[in-house]
Parts: sequence; C-alpha cells; structure tokens
Amino acid sequence: MSAPDVSQSDPENGSKGGAVNPQPHLPVMLSEVLSALQPVEGGVFVDGTFGAGGYTTALLNAGAAHVYAFDRDPTAIAAGQALRAQFSDRLTLIEGRFSNLAEHLQALDAPAPDGVVLDIGVSSMQIDTAERGFSFQKDGPLDMRMSNSGPTAADVVNQMSHGELAHILKFLGEERQAGRIASAILKRRLKQPLKTTNDLADTVTDIIPRKAKDRIHPATRTFQALRIFVNRELEELAMGLSASEHQLKTGGRLVIVTFHSLEDRIAKTFFNTRSETRLGGSRHAPELAAIAPPSFQLKSRKALAASDQECRENPRARSAKLRVGERTEHPAFALDMSALGVPRLPGFDGLDQ
Repeated sequence: MSAPDVSQSDPENGSKGGAVNPQPHLPVMLSEVLSALQPVEGGVFVDGTFGAGGYTTALLNAGAAHVYAFDRDPTAIAAGQALRAQFSDRLTLIEGRFSNLAEHLQALDAPAPDGVVLDIGVSSMQIDTAERGFSFQKDGPLDMRMSNSGPTAADVVNQMSHGELAHILKFLGEERQAGRIASAILKRRLKQPLKTTNDLADTVTDIIPRKAKDRIHPATRTFQALRIFVNRELEELAMGLSASEHQLKTGGRLVIVTFHSLEDRIAKTFFNTRSETRLGGSRHAPELAAIAPPSFQLKSRKALAASDQECRENPRARSAKLRVGERTEHPAFALDMSALGVPRLPGFDGLDQ
C-alpha cells in the first residue's frame, strides 16, 4: 500500500502555486526544476501546468525567450493575464490540457521546446476554493472538475454502480474499505443524492470514524480517487509525457514533479522504458525483433526529493518527487497506456475514455 495523496487532509501539501497569486502558494522544488531545465537566454520552454505561474515566472526571469504555459482551468488562465501583460510577447497562455500540447504547439507554429515541466499536484487555488468541491476542509458543491466542464464528482457517486465505484476507490484511492464505502454511498443516495463535499465526507466517516491516532482523514483516499477519475489524471499524465517526448528537441529536458505514488510509478516507468535499449517484435515473431534505441537519457534513475529546509518552509513539498530525462536524437516511442501502468477504468458519459 502506497502513501495517499494527503492534499485533502492537509491543504498545505501536494498543491502548486506561484508568484502571481497573492496568497503564499509556493512552486514546489523550484530551484531543482530550474537546475534540471537549464534555462538559457533564447530558450523556449513549456509549462504544462501553469497554476499560479510559479515555474513560468521563474523561467522568464531566468532568461527564457518564450514560455508556452498550459492550464485546463479557465480561472488559472484568467488570473495569469497580468503576468502575460508583464512579459508581453515572451509568454503565451493556453487554456487546454497538457496532453494536447503537441496539437497546440503545432497550431501556433512554435519551435521545438528546450524543456517541458509538468507539476502534477492539484492546484492549491482549487483546494482553497470551496465552490470547486475538491476538499472536505470546506463544504461546497461536490464538483472536483479542473476544467469546469463535463460530469462532476456528484454525477459519479450518484449514478455509477457499486462495482464501478468500488473499482475507482480501490485503484485510484488505494482504499482498503472501497467496497464498504461504495455500499454506504449507494445506501445514502437512495434517500437523497449526495450534493456537497460534506455529504460525501460524512458518508465515509459514518462507517469509518476518525481515530485520534489517524494521520489522515478517513475520506482522504475517496476524495483523491474521485478527483483523479473525474479529471482522468493518470491518462492525462501518460499522454502528456508522450506528447512531450514527441515535441522536445534533441537535448531538451522533460521534468516532472509528482505528489503520490500512482503518478510517480507512471513517470518512473515512462523514463525507464525509454532510457534502455530494448527489443521490438514479440515471442511469436522473434525474427522481426529489432533494437529500439532510447529516446531519453537519464542522469539518475532515482527520483529527487525536496530538501529538508523546503519541506519545513513549504509543507506542500513533503511528498514531492522530481524526475528528469534528456531527449536523445532517436525516435519517440509509441504510447502504450497499459505498459505504463495506467489502470483501466469504468466508462462514464462525458469523460474522455
């Protein structure tokens, strides 16, 4: 059992932010990200998870010629307009998913980037806004959508079957009590639909009361699982990594910061499978096997953690892991979701499959 994403039980952990937000949302592992990306004057970079603009601002201040910054959340893009005005023609803000960064960059006729950074932590602005429904710390509508479009978490818990809900909670929340929680949700919704974050949190704590020794709230894993499912975060991550692989120039750097083990396993597998010389073909046709040269070179196969000092100053950094790969001249690999460890999830109308 891996450690859960504790951003729900501790709003100060696992979220990202930056200088343009008046609240103290600090970009996690900023110095390590800049060191890995090696921004130089004239370089072009992609910030796939703009958030409050922390990484983007640092890259521009370090001399980047241009930053293409993505965020699927329209409120983040709206809040970033002041930063765009400040940096004028050096910053392009794009409302969209980083999984589609290739299409956006090609449409803009952008040059191959020197670096891409993806910070997979949920935005602290989203957690802190009760109306977004990401956290049980503040009662609000049971929403959890990053893009403000498509089905909500309330739609999922009120419409999916017991088996589907249990599957989501088990695999995306790593929740041992997934079956019991799914049963409690179905029992409660027979009386009335679950509409708020308190409705869901209370449903969980009714059957799993919080004990004094508990490090996290009993509903933490349930909220994590639903957020990941509603936003298809693991699929987005895999597609974003692949899109970055296809777009980076030779020698370009891909930097990813993750906050829980589900994400980090995908990132680790992605880099490992693309940094070793591998055989193609199959056991059924060994004569077709050919050498697949690595598309990335790794400086280290171990993830980098935040420093003790940063963890003391910024609790959000405690669960962060940073991985980096440098693009080789060899062709990009085909994307295989199952090989990267992305679980097969139940379908739901309106959610990308």
